[in-house]
Amino acid sequence: MFDFKAPQDDILFSLVHVADAARIDSWDSDMATDIIGHFSNLAEGVIAPLNASGDAQGARLEQGRVRMPDGFKNAYLQLADDGWQGLTAPESFGGMGVSPAIAAGVSEIFSGANHALQMVCNLVPGAITTLRRFGTPSQQQDWIPRLASGEALSTMCLSEPSAGSDLSTIRCRARTTETGWQIDGEKIFISGGDQDMSDTILHLVLARTGTDEDGIRGLSLFLCGAQPAISVTRIEDKMGLHASPTCQLRFDAAAAELVGQEGEGLKAMFTLMNHARIDVALQGVAHASRAAQIARLYTAERRQGRTQKGETAMLADHADVQRMLDEQAILAIGARAMCHIALVELELGTRPALAEFLTPLCKVFGSQAGIRSADLGIQLLGGYGYLREYAVEQHWRDARIAAIYEGANGIHEKTLVTRGLRQGGGADEFAALIGELADDATAIEPVFTEWQSLRTKLSRDQDPLPAAHDFAALSAKLYLQACWQRIGHMAHHHPEPQYLSHLANKTAA
Repeated sequence: MFDFKAPQDDILFSLVHVADAARIDSWDSDMATDIIGHFSNLAEGVIAPLNASGDAQGARLEQGRVRMPDGFKNAYLQLADDGWQGLTAPESFGGMGVSPAIAAGVSEIFSGANHALQMVCNLVPGAITTLRRFGTPSQQQDWIPRLASGEALSTMCLSEPSAGSDLSTIRCRARTTETGWQIDGEKIFISGGDQDMSDTILHLVLARTGTDEDGIRGLSLFLCGAQPAISVTRIEDKMGLHASPTCQLRFDAAAAELVGQEGEGLKAMFTLMNHARIDVALQGVAHASRAAQIARLYTAERRQGRTQKGETAMLADHADVQRMLDEQAILAIGARAMCHIALVELELGTRPALAEFLTPLCKVFGSQAGIRSADLGIQLLGGYGYLREYAVEQHWRDARIAAIYEGANGIHEKTLVTRGLRQGGGADEFAALIGELADDATAIEPVFTEWQSLRTKLSRDQDPLPAAHDFAALSAKLYLQACWQRIGHMAHHHPEPQYLSHLANKTAA
């Protein structure tokens, strides 16, 4: 087993030199280095050592309450005491007010160290953003300081037994009473729906206030504090993320407060979901990076066969092994750059259509990169990869959900060929971005030409959905190649410039 080592240098290189995060007003490179360094110490010393034991023990439901694995509560208390839950919350609410780009680096390290614990903790920034944008002053003052201090954790309650991706079929209902709003119904697949780490929980609940025929127009967003009227009926037995309690919740006349305007719940909820989608992409990056890290260390010290000179060879000396190691690195470093560039565009706000185009693209590619890199890691370690000893199989199991939750990847691919290709939908700005990133346009010209041709065809097609997957894959390929052009151009700023130049040349080949 190789101890977790946070990829600080890779993250800072990507943010500073590839994504040019200095364009964001709130960015501070010295602060980024300090914060990412401090969190890396916490991740390596406290959070990561709980990953394997938490996976083995899992969260459990005892007498109606969820109990987290041993050590998780103490780790969370240290996390909260050090202020990490309020990293991006405004200082006026007790937070640090740090740039979301810096928080992205912290989030990736958190996921690589312990995805399950990160899952329970990292809906807080999105909840704070939602309350700041749609909540009343009273709701903000009541909840944001508690979220920032770690006193409260948050959930996102959307899915129901009969309503998954199609939110228009939600049946959980909110009604007004003499004492205020009350919610009745069930919600499923609620990450962190209950836990014994924080003092309380803020549930953000999408419920029906209109008729069934109103569809999504009849949905409103509510907040509910933890209360006896909200009960855990079960936690799911999952393939991965065993330490993250995925709960089924029952609301029985639960007291609630309306967030924003009645009938505009989906608009408010998407604030939370869009934050989560970039975070999911970075979860994939985290697994891709960690699997690559383990495989690189293992193959460098594992003796296997002979070199052409007849000397004892290391596993990493073999051509096919090098091919897979390179693919892992290309995926991890490239997907990270894709996410960071998208995040900077989101924060700048000058090209909102481009940010809207890049977000689903990053979610799809980042999640797939994590799965693919972990799968390659299993192959590279051979029999040991299939065992639990080196944890690559856990990274494969934990990474697999990223292609499913926060909108299955097929839904995001559909978004790219519908909203993405409409007039002003972001495709023009995406094409411009490719030109900005590519140092050598001729190297990516064949893929760019193919992309433009497919884009033109689908823009004229009455039904582009059958080609949604192919268009998303081609867009991701083009974006990845352009990002690697940028990475190669800036490689001299990285501690391993020759290695990055090698990967950049391989990507362009």
